Formats: sequence, C-alpha cells, structure tokens
Amino acid sequence: MKKDLHPKYNPVIFIDMTTGTRFVSRSTKTSERKEIIDGVEYSLISIGVTSSSHPFYTGQNQFVDTEGRIDKFQKRFGAVRRVLKPKVG
Repeated sequence: MKKDLHPKYNPVIFIDMTTGTRFVSRSTKTSERKEIIDGVEYSLISIGVTSSSHPFYTGQNQFVDTEGRIDKFQKRFGAVRRVLKPKVG
C-alpha cells in the first residue's frame, strides 16, 4: 500500500451552534481552536445544524404537506393549455 494515501483522522468535537451540544468523534477536518479532555487534544468544529437542533429530529415545527404535489401543480398551471402545432401537409 502507498504511504500517505489516506487522510489523517484527528480527534474532534463538533459543537452545535444553536444548542451547544457537543459530539466527540474523529474527522479529517481540523481547527485552530483546541480543547483538552482527559489528556487528549480535540479540535473544536462549529456546526449550524445537528440532530439536537434540526426540527425533524426534535419534533418541533413539523411541516405536513396537506395537498399532493400533483394537486399543487394543477392548481398553479391547470389553466395553462398547450397550443398544438398545426399539421403540415
């Protein structure tokens, strides 16, 4: 196997910017912000949305589609008719 072919995995902490929840993991991404936990240095990476703040996972603000997609399309474009091309010949 070739040397230096695979990226280096680093210990990281992903922080949800909305809730402040922290997820300890490993990633190829690093950051200049560091934090030491139990003698291990972790890079701190801020994330906008995680499972702790996403509305689908938290059960808040669920959007339910009451009309089907076809109904919506026909409501918007139902009055528009195609103009047939005249037959030649």
